[in-house]
Amino acid sequence: MGLDDDAREYHREEPPGKIEISTTKPTNTQRDLSLAYSPGVAAPCRDIAADPGDAYEYTAKGNLVGVVSNGSAVLGLGDIGAQASKPVMEGKGVLFKRFADIDVFDVELDEYDPDEIVRTVSSMEPTFGGVNLEDIKAPECFEIESRLREEMDVPVFHDDQHGTAIISGAALLNAADVVDKELADLDIVFSGAGASAIATARFYVSLGADEDNITMCDSSGIITEERAESGDVNEFKREFARDVPGGDLADAMEGADVFVGLSVGGIVSKEMVRSMADDPVIFAMANPDPEIAYEDAKAARDDTVIMATGRSDYPNQVNNVLGFPFIFRGALDARATDINEEMKRAAAEALADLARQDVPDAVVKAYGDQPLQFGPDYVIPKPLDPRVLFQVAPAVAQAAMDSGVARRDIDVDEYTERLEARLGKSREMMRVVLNKARSDPKTVALAEGTDEKMIRAAYQMREQGIADPVLLGDRDDIAATTAELGLDFDPEVVDPEEDEKADEYADRLYELRKRKGITRSEAGELVSRDTNFFGSVMVEEDDADALLTGLTHHYPSALRPPLQVIGTHEDAEYVAGVYMLTFKNRVVFCADTTVNQQPDEEVLAEVTKHTAELARRFNVEPRAAMLSYSNFGSVDNPGTAKPRRAVEMLHDDPDVDFPVDGEMQADTAVVEDILEDTYEFADLDGPANVLVFPNLEAGNIGYKLLQRLGGAEAIGPMLVGMDKPVHVMQRGDEVKDIVNLAGVAVVDAQQE
Repeated sequence: MGLDDDAREYHREEPPGKIEISTTKPTNTQRDLSLAYSPGVAAPCRDIAADPGDAYEYTAKGNLVGVVSNGSAVLGLGDIGAQASKPVMEGKGVLFKRFADIDVFDVELDEYDPDEIVRTVSSMEPTFGGVNLEDIKAPECFEIESRLREEMDVPVFHDDQHGTAIISGAALLNAADVVDKELADLDIVFSGAGASAIATARFYVSLGADEDNITMCDSSGIITEERAESGDVNEFKREFARDVPGGDLADAMEGADVFVGLSVGGIVSKEMVRSMADDPVIFAMANPDPEIAYEDAKAARDDTVIMATGRSDYPNQVNNVLGFPFIFRGALDARATDINEEMKRAAAEALADLARQDVPDAVVKAYGDQPLQFGPDYVIPKPLDPRVLFQVAPAVAQAAMDSGVARRDIDVDEYTERLEARLGKSREMMRVVLNKARSDPKTVALAEGTDEKMIRAAYQMREQGIADPVLLGDRDDIAATTAELGLDFDPEVVDPEEDEKADEYADRLYELRKRKGITRSEAGELVSRDTNFFGSVMVEEDDADALLTGLTHHYPSALRPPLQVIGTHEDAEYVAGVYMLTFKNRVVFCADTTVNQQPDEEVLAEVTKHTAELARRFNVEPRAAMLSYSNFGSVDNPGTAKPRRAVEMLHDDPDVDFPVDGEMQADTAVVEDILEDTYEFADLDGPANVLVFPNLEAGNIGYKLLQRLGGAEAIGPMLVGMDKPVHVMQRGDEVKDIVNLAGVAVVDAQQE
């Protein structure tokens, strides 16, 4: 089937459409229903009648946007009417929910009269926290938005006007920087003079462009003062009429620095691109076919051509989904009465800043592993970058407060953390640790310092104030990779082959391992050639506070040097690997998943204590369960006796101040009803959040099944029991995994 047939099947599949309403409160009992509706609902109704602002406390208004259209100007389809526009409006609702967790009612009005549209929409103000106007033709859209903003006390935003303006404005800020030109000096030519073009031109002026340097063309050519005076253009186009000779688009583009296309495909030639000023910026945003093909614009010249389109298959996609979900998120959360110019500028500037930051590996993978690095082919973030939410929304909320349209004050730092939590429990949990790390950063040695991911992770650690990273490896290789990545970063590098402490470290390694078969010359070779040994001695000698390794090594070979050099803590005999698994509303710590193959009861008991300590570093109060296929003696053999004896040892240990019980089956450990109804004698006062597996095989299989089939996000493995903080990563970990483990290592070091 072709795309059209696939789309029809996608929409008609049961249930038809793309959205539904779901309940957010329990409705399982008669009492639940009496609270949801009559008679209980009367209480919040009375409160809202006394204070309308209470609607934000008692109803979904604060997270509900009305997407309103009459279908008179649907992109690529034209005037198809209200009913036919409904799939588009439902789709808009999908994007609001997917990217910013905002609920939507789509409202299709079979009406063309601006007066009636204004009257109808304004009368729905009690329902919505904000209104997104969509696909309403010009020039009526200008009047409708202007009047609704004046009449309504909730934010009203016409995305067709302002979305493209804001996103392309962010691209323009960065493009000007890349080609080293001042915004106020840019000669900008517009092809198209509809709602989007006029709003975009206005917004560029708001960002700092000179209105006198903007030339706008419609289908009849350059909009001149002569045409305006003759009545040839409407009042909105007249705003950008210039006192210049008449001409066509080719005349306007000659010598221009920037071309902004919001018109039709194929109207710009290579010759027209060649006529532009040095290092031109071309935003060809007609859809589905741009004003000039990406390949043609790039091939037209030998200098830098910064090209943006509305298409996802080329660099620099100007996609409105980078704007409206996050702008409304910030506006709703600040309870803004308007989305004003200050908020739009804040959104554009936040997007521009994000494009300058290192791009997460997950985003790079989502776009086919193509390089994403600030420069001519990356002046605007990608829509699937999850950081857009907590970069743009807080900036918009702050601008709402600063400009006086917010009805409540927000602590922006706390707000940013809440937004991150919307992206998953793992972000919320890691935020706890990363905040602790920032309070007292420590020095973290990165054994595989020449690896690109390690360098990027080091950059992020320093940028976020989490740690003071030290890259171990060849100095020239690290410098070359850092430059290639385009990072504004001068990392601290220690090259084992030239470091003045190499001999001292070799002496220390020899002293530690001379009765384990290592000669002095072998120790010198290991220190100079193997950064795992160098980094281990570095930490053992207190020249670094923690060590990260394992990115390019098998786990056992990466673990061996720190075990031989640093060893276990004075109160520990064993180490273990722990994964933290986060679900939507639950966190569990799984041990041991990486180290001990057949632990006895002493190992199980000690691993449980270490894992409980780790849980507390994440502000989680531990409840530990010893897992087996037996429940409290239901099966009695050496295998089930082992975790049972470990529990007895922990119960007898006066230092154990957390509940622990077992042996028990996995569902007994995590299902509260089973614990309360069948095993009410168990010491756990709730579902276990520390799961100790009977052996390595079970632990490794168990955490991976929870991750892959249960939808859990995994953080780890975190090594517990070491004398000093060491964490051994899994090969293939992403940059965010390295940064997360660095945060854990820093908190470990703080405890030391």
